[in-house]
Amino acid sequence: MAAAVTYALKVGYKLIDAAYCYANEGEVGQGIKAAIDAGYVKRSDIFVVTKLWNTYSGRAEVGLDKSLKALQLDYVDQFLIHWPVGMNPNGNDDRFPKLPDGSRDILWDHDHTATWKQMEALLKTGKTKSIGVCNYSVPYLEQLLKTAEVVPSVNQIENHPALPQQDVVDFCKQKGIHIIAYSPLGSTGGPLMTAEPVLKVAEKKGVSAGTVLLSYHGKPPFPRL
Repeated sequence: MAAAVTYALKVGYKLIDAAYCYANEGEVGQGIKAAIDAGYVKRSDIFVVTKLWNTYSGRAEVGLDKSLKALQLDYVDQFLIHWPVGMNPNGNDDRFPKLPDGSRDILWDHDHTATWKQMEALLKTGKTKSIGVCNYSVPYLEQLLKTAEVVPSVNQIENHPALPQQDVVDFCKQKGIHIIAYSPLGSTGGPLMTAEPVLKVAEKKGVSAGTVLLSYHGKPPFPRL
């Protein structure tokens, strides 16, 4: 993992999308440090994103500090709420606490807008340059914007022709919230890379199916797959 990150930065990648939930921030941090130490990049050349996990929904700065330590960084360029969900911070696992019946130990009274207030406060610390959200539907965004002093810079959602989430994309555009697509090529072994509408556009444009999917931003020329 560390070697892959170092190599990616060496050959020109500029954005690192990390998260505490991924359980690999330590390796990512090692890779970033090695790339900087080798002179491939300066810290200011790259944009590092990480995310606040559900078990830290009431402790945003603690969560950020934990990620910064693992990443070996003084700040991240963007810090996102991973989900508008809270999980038991005192449960039987730091990432995925479970109840005796095996179900997730979720805080059903969690207020994601209170978490956002903590995120806003983090901007004043210099530990993150911007803040945003992930996996927010329109109702959650509407709730958030009623009390937010800072509009989320981004909403990272799964977004591709098979899951356009056009209502979310359109709402975010109206509010000045950028969309970041995750899984733009679909899941491993999924049909997107060989879907007929994608292949037709790729042939017409003289590019690969992957290029078409990475360029996708909703609406025509794609039907819902």
